[in-house]
Amino acid sequence: MNIPSPECRSAVASGSKRRAFSCCSRIAVLLLLFNCGCSTHFDRLQPIRTAFFDGNLPMAQEALAKELKKRKGEQDVLMLDQAVIELASGRPKDAERILRQVRDRFDELEGLDAGKEIASMLTDDQVRPYAGEDYEKVLIRAMLSLSNLMSGGGDAGAYALQMVDKQQQIMLAVEEKYKEEDQSAVLAYKQVALGPYIRGMLAEESPLTLNDALRARVQVAKWEPNFRDAKVDIHRCEHEVAMHSGHGALYVFALVGRGPIKQETAEVPTQAALLVADRIFDALGKRNVTPTLAPVKIPRVVNFVPVADCVSVQINGEMAGKTATLVDIGEMAVQQQQAHFPAIIGRAVARRVIKKGILYGAQEMADVQKGSLLSLGVLAAGVAWEATESADTRCWGLLPDTIQVFRVELPVGEHTITLRPSQRQGDFGTPAQTKVRIREGRHTYLLGNLPTSRFVGELLTSSREYDEE
Repeated sequence: MNIPSPECRSAVASGSKRRAFSCCSRIAVLLLLFNCGCSTHFDRLQPIRTAFFDGNLPMAQEALAKELKKRKGEQDVLMLDQAVIELASGRPKDAERILRQVRDRFDELEGLDAGKEIASMLTDDQVRPYAGEDYEKVLIRAMLSLSNLMSGGGDAGAYALQMVDKQQQIMLAVEEKYKEEDQSAVLAYKQVALGPYIRGMLAEESPLTLNDALRARVQVAKWEPNFRDAKVDIHRCEHEVAMHSGHGALYVFALVGRGPIKQETAEVPTQAALLVADRIFDALGKRNVTPTLAPVKIPRVVNFVPVADCVSVQINGEMAGKTATLVDIGEMAVQQQQAHFPAIIGRAVARRVIKKGILYGAQEMADVQKGSLLSLGVLAAGVAWEATESADTRCWGLLPDTIQVFRVELPVGEHTITLRPSQRQGDFGTPAQTKVRIREGRHTYLLGNLPTSRFVGELLTSSREYDEE
């Protein structure tokens, strides 16, 4: 039996180590090159948003369809954008169908996927199934309710109730998570008043449910104390009839401004702190530690300054009033992310520590000498591995900045409605016009989408459904 000499065994071991780490380095470099050529969801969303805001709905739909075919991990958020395009295109039933599908999918994904959690620590958060941000889960129900109103369906009240229930579920979960910590996270979650507003609105259509309408109106005032029309709505339910004889009510809903999106940013203070920790540990340890050269990337919610503050409503050529903000989506998104920001940073830091630990442990097992050429190869592989990270910027990209509403009582018959963008200085931009039919004792709903200075797509009216009856 031939026993290899110590020199031979050492050479074999050294060769094995070199091959192993050379392979690791090549894989890491390939990952780096692959990542450098990849864009984030934020980048891929821009052509869709640009076309939509320009009013070119076919181009927006075409750009979205291309991404749907290629991006399996982004299917749900892209479908949310598709629902907004369908709604603006005058197809509220299709929008409702898509929104229901994503709502159910998000509900299924709320449970933790342990396998994906582990994988995200070895890559980045983009490999995790996207279950929606908390504000998106609530707003799915909001858009479901509005879409249903525009299609003459009878489920708007049920969707509004789902909105309230989902908010309460989320707030209870947040309270449970932060009960032993700073309560500022809990305070960032306030109730969205659109749910009780729609329930009160529907209840006002019948004299038998005016008490329910009053309770809902009081709830709106409590949840959104800055809502301009809250006191008027309460007074009407307390002291007036819901609608006078020979009249009906018109509710104008406006989706105003460009909503929040997520953009990748570098967390410079965290990166600097990690680099200092690397150097201290490297000076005291037996092996080299991968230096934190690649930026620590995180998603940040970005809001946009609205072009229009509200929408002015003209009826038959005469000024009737302006919409008032009921839901501030941009504010809600920013506050909720700020509440969870320490956890976002924590995940990014934990991911870096795990990657550094894996490479440090590999050096320990292979007995790689500090400062050796092989050690330098490992460091290069580690830097490349960390550089492959990208922030998870998936989000509902075509949400408005605010949801606004205006109510007016009108005589029975057909009326011409003109909507115009408006600021404090006055009306401006391109007006949009449609006709509505008011029925006695009934509500008619109108919905417009105003992301910039002109309306996108059609003005939707529920009166079209009445015409088809």
